[in-house]
Amino acid sequence: MAASVYPDFPPKTTPEQQKFLLANIEDWSILNGLAVRPSATLTSAGSQLSGALAATAPVTLFPSLFPRTCFDEARALQKAYNELYVAIARDRDWMKQIVERLIEVDDFIGQLWNVHLEVEKEGYAQNLSLGLFRSDYMIHKDPGTPETKPIIKQVEFNTIASSFGGLSTKVSQLHSYLNSISAYPCTSPPVITPTSFPTNTSINSLSLGLSTAHRAYGPSKSSPSLPLCILFIVTTPESNIFDQLALSTPLQTTYGIPTFRLAFSSILDHTSVSANEERILTYSPPHSSDMSYEVSLIYFRAGYSPDHYPSSTSWHARFQLERSAAIKCPSILTHLAGSKKIQQELATPNSPHLANFLSCTSSSDMVDRIRSTFAAIYPLDSTPEGEHAIRLATDAKLCEGYVLKPQREGGGNNVYGSKIPAFLRGLGDDQQKWRSHILMELIKPPTLWNSIFRNGKVQSGEVIGELGVYGVCLWRNGHGDAGGKEGAEGNDGEVLENWEAGFLLRTKGRESEEGGVAAGFGAVDSPCLVDV
Repeated sequence: MAASVYPDFPPKTTPEQQKFLLANIEDWSILNGLAVRPSATLTSAGSQLSGALAATAPVTLFPSLFPRTCFDEARALQKAYNELYVAIARDRDWMKQIVERLIEVDDFIGQLWNVHLEVEKEGYAQNLSLGLFRSDYMIHKDPGTPETKPIIKQVEFNTIASSFGGLSTKVSQLHSYLNSISAYPCTSPPVITPTSFPTNTSINSLSLGLSTAHRAYGPSKSSPSLPLCILFIVTTPESNIFDQLALSTPLQTTYGIPTFRLAFSSILDHTSVSANEERILTYSPPHSSDMSYEVSLIYFRAGYSPDHYPSSTSWHARFQLERSAAIKCPSILTHLAGSKKIQQELATPNSPHLANFLSCTSSSDMVDRIRSTFAAIYPLDSTPEGEHAIRLATDAKLCEGYVLKPQREGGGNNVYGSKIPAFLRGLGDDQQKWRSHILMELIKPPTLWNSIFRNGKVQSGEVIGELGVYGVCLWRNGHGDAGGKEGAEGNDGEVLENWEAGFLLRTKGRESEEGGVAAGFGAVDSPCLVDV
């Protein structure tokens, strides 16, 4: 890890100062919904209170220092990143080339692709797609060149269930509130200034994106007409429910859109698709079975992991939603566009794909700035780049600077450094299995310190921060494919709405290799911008 480039922060606290700080964190968090359902280990088995309790979400006591120039650049790139992944999702021929290399070694990717193929046979009933994206970055500072400025490097681009847009706004508000009541000891010179806390609009921006897609769906297509609604597809039980409610509540209260939560496992029980060519998706709430709603938009907060598909019935449920006339967030193709293999194809040194995809968009002048955010990523295959990666990954010393990633969303799936060779040996001699992974150069963030409050306990020490920038994009896919030409537009395809939509900072202890808050490794945080 690189040496610190930051001022001395956070300040030390006395026992009385920390007691005051924690009391306000707990009270403010519960009052304002910066919360999670407590894990089963913290509640009595079978307790009737297990579904009625809330606990403060894992949070940092202080905002974490973050270079202002890096923060501004990450936000400035988001609209271009949105357009890039829209172009990828729309190019079915190129996607086919990539996915077909993975199908024989990754059943989950293959099943998703099969859903697309089945829908494609009868034709897609909906030409609009919505993306609520998040591009995740870490600060990189090469320890070998101390004179260089810190820069951002992309960790991954999320196209499905890009979570914590609700909690991220609230933790920014929490840290600002704590500063306003003088809960933070003074520093000299002051590190926190009036411009330290950027306004975080993620709740408003993401809920606006959902409502915009709802409006784009148009009036009811049913006869007689039905009231329209938005469906949140979720897991149950869901520890992160308050983050989701932060987005669904404004849909009801601000935009007047009926919005329902539907467990992924119950899709077939409560939805149906009309037999006519319009394929209208109808939802009947279990609490009001005599009511029917026409679904305008499906927002997936589940369906990104193989664990969500325990049987063929689960896949039939995903197929039913995909073939319907409801707008999907995301569609199957957009879901697949977020796989690590796509990221690798873009970021492998000397890859032409980035420039090809952006050449036909309004962000064609952003190619070099986006490329500068890529860490080196390699396939594990028989190409020259792949053979080079295999040498790195199987060498006991060289592997230390890399992380092995599968085509999976959610925390807990990566293999780091010295653990990589043994993991690959465990896959056997058939190197086809290796092709379902990519090898990524580790990003080296500067040293940073903070304290994390989780499950009633405080842990202090060296931490690593990961900045996520949200994006909203609504587009028309067009009636024609891209004809196999990367970045080429199909007939009538266009981006209708595109904006940056706030940010998320997640912080983890240096000893933790995963940063997923819901997975139990990190904490939600907010940036304190500094000039370094």
